Order: sequence, then structure tokens, then C-alpha cells
Amino acid sequence: MFPVNRSAGREQVGGQTPNARQRIEERRKGMKGPAAPAKTSTNPAAPPAAAAGGAPSGPAAGQQNMQANAGAKAKKPDPQQVQQIKSQHANFRAQPKPQQVPPVTYNQNYRIQGSEQWQGSRYEVFRSYHPEWHDEGWYHSHYPQVTLIGGGYYFFNNGYWFPAWGYSPSAQYYAYDGPIYVGQHAEPPDKVIADVQAVLQQMGYYKGEVDGLLGPMTREALTAYQADQGLTQTAAIDEPTLDALGMS
Repeated sequence: MFPVNRSAGREQVGGQTPNARQRIEERRKGMKGPAAPAKTSTNPAAPPAAAAGGAPSGPAAGQQNMQANAGAKAKKPDPQQVQQIKSQHANFRAQPKPQQVPPVTYNQNYRIQGSEQWQGSRYEVFRSYHPEWHDEGWYHSHYPQVTLIGGGYYFFNNGYWFPAWGYSPSAQYYAYDGPIYVGQHAEPPDKVIADVQAVLQQMGYYKGEVDGLLGPMTREALTAYQADQGLTQTAAIDEPTLDALGMS
């Protein structure tokens, strides 16, 4: 009584036969069988959830690596961070730490090693530097600014602070013998050193304490930063380095 309808029903049911053939062919081609598409179609949120749980870990790790590399290659720090650091150190005062940061000693024949190879006018002060021993009166007659900083006296001249050897034999603690660039505003050298230490610390170069002393660890961090920036490796605070740090 219902041949046509059964036939039609078989045609409708039998309409899956081509799909089955397609599935067989798909299996032969290495594609998924019918169960997998069914699960995918009935649970469309699963792949995004999996992606959310696992896939970002790869890019996230990649981003962390990129950030680490960027830190290693040290782009210019955020100006807001620099200003924040400078504000925090507004009243910074270094203290002598001879046990942790041994002082250098006076040597009238001392020259900054390698400075003869440093090219450009902004390194001339390093090429020509040699320590001199004078008394208090001589310094005051030649330089209007002489200040006690972190256990030693410094005099200011044309953007740089220099150790004032001989100014006071009882206050001659110097972690570094050479010019320290701070710019024409004559900021105290220990404050500028502390600013540089804090910025290099944030960038992953400096691992020591922010103490305002230009000791070996700080100089190593400066050398690494200067190398990554393509600057002359002075291991000192010079004008090009402060420019690169956005602190000049």
C-alpha cells in the first residue's frame, strides 16, 4: 500500500549512501571518519576552549622570548618610567661601601684603558683624562662646584663630575676614577648613577643594589648595554649612553 512511500523513504534513507562512500574515500585519503565531525558539530565550543587553554601558551611564550630579547637588545626605556625613577631618587645620597665596592687608589700615571680607541668629540674627555692631586684651595680657585659625594669630593666641569683627588685626604672614597657625565644641570653624580642603575635593573642588565656607586657590577652592566646599543663600550656613564637611556 505504501510502495512509493517506502521507496521514497528508502531513497531518503538511502541518500546517506553517497555520504558513506564519501566517508570511505575520506578515510582512504586520511581524513576523519563520521564520528569526529559529529563531535565537532555538536560541540563547537570545544576547539576554541582548547585553543584558549593551550594555543596561546605558544604565542605567549614567544612573546615572552621576544620581550626578553628586546630587553637584551635594550630599546630606549619608557620615558615615564625614567621620570618615575628620577623622582624616586630626587633626594638620593650614596654611602661609601668599601667592603662591597672597594675604592680605587690614586695613580698619577693612570689612563682610562682603551680610551685612545674611542672616536668622536664626546669621548675626548675620557681620552684626555688623568688624575691630578691638588689641595682644597686649588680646587676652589679653579672650579666653583666642589661637592662631597658618597665619601669623596668631586668637582664639576662642563657637564662632568671628576674625583677631586687631594681635596680632603680623609674623604677619598672613589669607586671609579674617571669622568661621570650628568649634563649641564650638574645633578649630583650619585643620583645619576642610581638612576642609571635602576633603569638598567629594569631592563635586566644590572643585578646589584641601587647604591649610587659606579662599581664593577654597574660598569659591567653599562658595558653590556652599550654593546647591545652599538655604542662605544666605555663601561662609564657618558653622554651617548645617557642619550640612549633617555636620561640626558
